[in-house]
Amino acid sequence: MPPNILNPKKALSILLSFILLTISGLYFVSTAEARSSGPESFADLAEELGPMVVNIYTTKVLKTPQTPFMFPFGDHENELLKRFFGLPDRPKHMPQKKMKKTSLGSGVVMSEDGYIITNNHVVEKADEINIRFSDNEEYEAEIIGLDQKTDLALLKIKPKKNLPYAALGDSDKLRVGDWVIAIGNPFGFEQTVTAGIVSAKGRTLGGNVYENFIQTDASINPGNSGGPLFDMNGRVVGINTAIFSRDGGNVGLGFAIPVNMTKSVIKQLKEHGKVTRGWLGVMIQHVTADLAKQFGLDRPIGALVGEVSPGSPAEKAGIHPGDVIVEFMGREITKMSTLPSVVAQTAVGAKADLVLIRDGKRKKLTVTIGKLEEDQVALEGKEAGTSQKLGLTVQGITPELADSLNLDETSGLIITNVEQGSSASEAGLRRGDILLEVNRKPVSDLKEFNKVMRTSKKEKSVLMLIKRKNHTRFAVITRE
Repeated sequence: MPPNILNPKKALSILLSFILLTISGLYFVSTAEARSSGPESFADLAEELGPMVVNIYTTKVLKTPQTPFMFPFGDHENELLKRFFGLPDRPKHMPQKKMKKTSLGSGVVMSEDGYIITNNHVVEKADEINIRFSDNEEYEAEIIGLDQKTDLALLKIKPKKNLPYAALGDSDKLRVGDWVIAIGNPFGFEQTVTAGIVSAKGRTLGGNVYENFIQTDASINPGNSGGPLFDMNGRVVGINTAIFSRDGGNVGLGFAIPVNMTKSVIKQLKEHGKVTRGWLGVMIQHVTADLAKQFGLDRPIGALVGEVSPGSPAEKAGIHPGDVIVEFMGREITKMSTLPSVVAQTAVGAKADLVLIRDGKRKKLTVTIGKLEEDQVALEGKEAGTSQKLGLTVQGITPELADSLNLDETSGLIITNVEQGSSASEAGLRRGDILLEVNRKPVSDLKEFNKVMRTSKKEKSVLMLIKRKNHTRFAVITRE
């Protein structure tokens, strides 16, 4: 073969490689362009969704004493002033003057016959509630039901015609990074449209155990409360309810109630005017990296059971302290904060399948959900911290000590001192805590305590179960 003529097989191979490289290059360029650019415009969605969002004006009537004269001094000085100026005596029964205090909020229409969703804190103390639509049509509204725990409210108006209403989406399908749109009434500026992304899911702000917020950087300000958070399909995925700000303005930290939580609450408010919640009967806490190692988990996940209420659905189902609940009715419990909200949304009497980790092994249980009574609290613990030294002392409980500290226990061990800045202090242990277990072994006296501490002296961390005010929780203490 002449030296200048290319082998046909080699030529074909080079050609195919060139084509593949070209196609790959075009794909990566188009993908990068798609990722770097958002929607060209939100105008069509804003135009379609605007009529479904309402502005809420609430009025609180404040009754204040009405008097033509003010007597800001003591009785003696007031008497002298009255004589000098010839002022009349103060009436025994002062007439009342009505003053109106008006606040602003937002809401979203959920049915053509005039049901409207908003926040509880927007309307709960209002004497008058007025609804204004984007076409300036106004109505008076009545409260159908309020739920303080989730900060949701259901209102009703009597419209003159069928209303455009919003469809409810699926907040569980939201992903961090998805585009969202907020429409509302920030600072009284009606029908304000802002856009952003889902910044995070499952956020808590420390208000109550049912918090499971969607975090977004779409601008949310005072007055947006109760307004909807839409996805790019025009479906409601959240109800805007809170911001985190040092000066009251938007800093890119807005929070919305997931619409999947809203659905069950609004349904009950519409049918019964109140909300009945499911009850499991456990005290739970965050699973830290240290706790995950202690309980045989490959990563920090789930809700660690620190206590099981006697006679509760959890006790009847066989849930024990030290179990880590990682699934509930097919839903993965990635964070402790997820469990209270999903249990609360479960119907009373329903059979719920859950998965837990016990001694490093997965175990499936079925629990019959109970009813949460007002005097029952869905408890959660605080996340345990760690530091570099142990820093605590314990002693046996004597009858005299139990009596002086008003303890129910008359035996066992009590933490008598926690060194400030120590690992025990960082783990949340306090003087007066009752020590029940060390490394999953009961310690009823100093002999058992010292034995467990000796056998575990080579371990970098110690797992303790303590009791405080009739509740138990786990804590991990790291040695030097």
